[in-house]
Amino acid sequence: MIDASDPASQKKVVKEVVELLSDGNVVALPTETVYGLGADALNADAVAKVFAAKERPEFDPLIVHVGSYEQVDEVAEVPDDLRELVDKLMKAFWPGPLTLVLPKKDCVPSIVTSGLSSVAVRMSGHPIMKAIVRGLGNPIAAPSANRFGRISPTSASAVVKELGGRISAIVDGGACREGLESTIIRPEAGDKKPILHLLRAGPITKELLQRFGKVERPKKPRSNEAPEAPGQLASHYAPTTPLRLLKSPEDFQPERKKKYGLLSYCGAEKAGFINLHEWDVVEELSPGNGKLAEAAVRLFFVLRKLDESGVDEIIAEPVSETGLGVAIMDRLRRASVN
Repeated sequence: MIDASDPASQKKVVKEVVELLSDGNVVALPTETVYGLGADALNADAVAKVFAAKERPEFDPLIVHVGSYEQVDEVAEVPDDLRELVDKLMKAFWPGPLTLVLPKKDCVPSIVTSGLSSVAVRMSGHPIMKAIVRGLGNPIAAPSANRFGRISPTSASAVVKELGGRISAIVDGGACREGLESTIIRPEAGDKKPILHLLRAGPITKELLQRFGKVERPKKPRSNEAPEAPGQLASHYAPTTPLRLLKSPEDFQPERKKKYGLLSYCGAEKAGFINLHEWDVVEELSPGNGKLAEAAVRLFFVLRKLDESGVDEIIAEPVSETGLGVAIMDRLRRASVN
């Protein structure tokens, strides 16, 4: 574990991590969304270690993190008819939790993009991650720092539980302030206005994106189709304990001698879940407040607590699908056995 919490030692930390990455190692890095497992994106052998450590199938592409607007042009071929739109999106949301899917350049190894002709690119807003990307000089490929399909880590301690002993180092940069993976869009030049294909919901909501173009949700890929971008698989972000997302309290029929944990939005009685059953464990996303921003930050942390509580099944209460609620429900559906 490399402690990056002390500003006085951060230059030393960045230098140490850059050396590890330059030598082809993989390192868990903090971002504002979740912790990422980083490798030099232009080093195919290093990127292969990311897939191995995560046990991630090679048909699931990675996000490439850049350290500047200019570095985008090193890995992506931005079409002329998209240049103005891409520049506007970068200036509005970077550094931050927005990933752009763009045509890739040949320098990006095929393993990074899972053989796709496009590359997913973003610039993290976390100061440690930004400094490391800039120090390395090359972009960093960094999916979430967890075993494939499992709960994304929002703290260094969660990374230890997921990947301890499998990777070269873990940089502790504190808790992630967003708590959900980045929004992923594929921009397209439309006839009347640009089209933003929303491939994964995240902290940059549909409402924020609509002023830049028409936001469309593409059809979900079939089970035998390769994903177009990271985080699109039907089963993902899942605890080892079975999780069931309910539409209403009436859908819950408990089995005898089975221990149940409740993932509640804010613990409100009017939702009908809190008093529905004598729950063995109750965890709330936004205790007493019902604030989607807080719920998003706490989602993976609370899921991990429930997963480690010893219950036989986790019952999840739905949240309103507005704003950040869309991304929260997206993660709950992918984690659910329904």
